[in-house]
Amino acid sequence: MKVDKQVKKSVVIVLFLICLGLASSYWINLSLTQQAVVTPVSGEANPQPQAEPDIIENITLAAAGDCLMHNTQIWSGQQPGGGYNFDAFFKQVQPIIASADYSSTNFEAPMAGAASGYTGYPLFNSPDEMASAFKQAGFDLVVTANNHILDRGVQGALRTLQVLEQAGLDTVGVYSSQEASEQFLIKDLKGIRVGYLAYTYSTNGIPVPDDKPYLVNFLEREKILKDISILRPQVDIVILVLHWGQEYSPKPSEEQKALAREFCAAGADVILGSHPHVIQTMEVIPVEGRNCFVIYSMGNFISHQIGLERNSGVILLMEFRKNFTLNETKLTRVDYIPTYSHPYYDNGRQQFRVVPIEDTIRRIEQGEEPYLGRGDIPTLQAVLNHTRSQLGEGYSFN
Repeated sequence: MKVDKQVKKSVVIVLFLICLGLASSYWINLSLTQQAVVTPVSGEANPQPQAEPDIIENITLAAAGDCLMHNTQIWSGQQPGGGYNFDAFFKQVQPIIASADYSSTNFEAPMAGAASGYTGYPLFNSPDEMASAFKQAGFDLVVTANNHILDRGVQGALRTLQVLEQAGLDTVGVYSSQEASEQFLIKDLKGIRVGYLAYTYSTNGIPVPDDKPYLVNFLEREKILKDISILRPQVDIVILVLHWGQEYSPKPSEEQKALAREFCAAGADVILGSHPHVIQTMEVIPVEGRNCFVIYSMGNFISHQIGLERNSGVILLMEFRKNFTLNETKLTRVDYIPTYSHPYYDNGRQQFRVVPIEDTIRRIEQGEEPYLGRGDIPTLQAVLNHTRSQLGEGYSFN
């Protein structure tokens, strides 16, 4: 009986060990199978590929208003050894202008040469050295379509183009030939194509010769609409520069507003106004899912006109974003730097410069400003307040 019990006990132990072995084998195989699923062997099923991110690029365009050359400004640039130098005009704002991908301004004076005599208002003729001053400041484009471009006749206008182009500056709105007038100014900035068009309401009664109808772009509604329609398919951004409006008026006319809406609807993305010599309002006009920005007048950038409003200006900053994957370009931000055209004396001579107002107030308060003191802060603050009241805040778009 004892033997039978021992045999039975041995059988039970053997069976238990067999079952334990089978269970262990099962769990080991299961674990290996799960590992094989989590980490597939090369050559077996691969995870789904991730979508490539959209290709995005951003650019900033800068613009400033009217640059005038009165007699006092011309005299301020005279050098002891002969010649002129106007680089000091823009030294304080050069970092802002140069930081943009492309910067423009309007120059209301021909450069007809010394033989014609250098003069200010009413028939301007500036020394050639203004071209190098623009270039040194960081400007890329000088708009020449304005009411003073023919102050020294056709040859004065043509020479102006030559001087600017020799300084490495682009021009728009005045042309040396029919062929040149048919070639739009298009800039490729980081792969984003930007086209500029410029027009003036008048040349102060000085006629364009009959054999040179191409010379100056005039503000003619049908021509502008036609030019926009031709340029629009070639570019991502259309910039329209219009020399228009009533001098010294703080507001645009209803006719200007109507034209702005029409030009925006036709395809313009930005309208930059000049000529009134004071800052006028700005607005955004929605057009079929995009935003068209309009500033009716950017004011004077540098001049020697009398009155705070006539020495107030801005550096306009416009940011655009292009999604190359979707082939979509949008205006994303508009901001501005308020400026003041500051006449001052240095070593007994009157000089001129453009200063960024808020930074200049800070420099005065920190004792870093050599030509303005605390007593000048109320004047600067008045210019700043006026500019803000005219323009309000900037714009930001998703």
